[in-house]
Amino acid sequence: PLQKDLEEVKVLLEKTTRKRIRDALTAEKSKIETEIKNKMQQKSQKKAELLENEKPAAVVAPITTGYTVKISNYGWDQSDKFVKIYITLTGVHQVPTENVQVHFTERSFDLLVKNLNGKSYSMIVNNLLKPISVEGSSKKVKTDTVLILCRKKVENTRWDYLTQVEKECKEKEKPSYDTETDPSEGLMNVLKKIYEDGDDDMKRTINKAWVESREKQAKGDTEF
Repeated sequence: PLQKDLEEVKVLLEKTTRKRIRDALTAEKSKIETEIKNKMQQKSQKKAELLENEKPAAVVAPITTGYTVKISNYGWDQSDKFVKIYITLTGVHQVPTENVQVHFTERSFDLLVKNLNGKSYSMIVNNLLKPISVEGSSKKVKTDTVLILCRKKVENTRWDYLTQVEKECKEKEKPSYDTETDPSEGLMNVLKKIYEDGDDDMKRTINKAWVESREKQAKGDTEF
């Protein structure tokens, strides 16, 4: 809607020759542009926060193992029965199988890979979106990859997110845009005020511009 308002203001600006209307519209135009810019900034800020929140909690490693690297990069997808998490670790297929340990609970899993190139790697994911079956879950080690298979407790249900936290973060984003007052109302009020204060000539100019811009929009004209 903001983009549409901006286009409408531009159309009206092209049509009008009256200084007073031009001034009011120009002010409105920069207001809308600022608002669009703020929205963009908010979005990218939210994205950055989300990425920050998704990193799993740090694991304190015993001093003896060199040190533990926290894994924060992973991919995931799902089938009817499993949620699959893919973790890329170069050379992981070369360490002894018992060095790759995964512990499952109904709503979490943690992975520990010991002594891979002198370091340990760990990843903890708590608050899985839905419960999993501990007995049915497992891990597979493939070339440079650990695959964690979380068996869905309820089969054939779709997970939109991997964790509850991710779901809350994403859903928190949505309503904040809807609750703001509609900026097009601001534009309407400005035009209404000019219209009411104006003489007949002014009213005609606004009416004409308004009708033309509406027609233009209806045609889906993309000149601007």
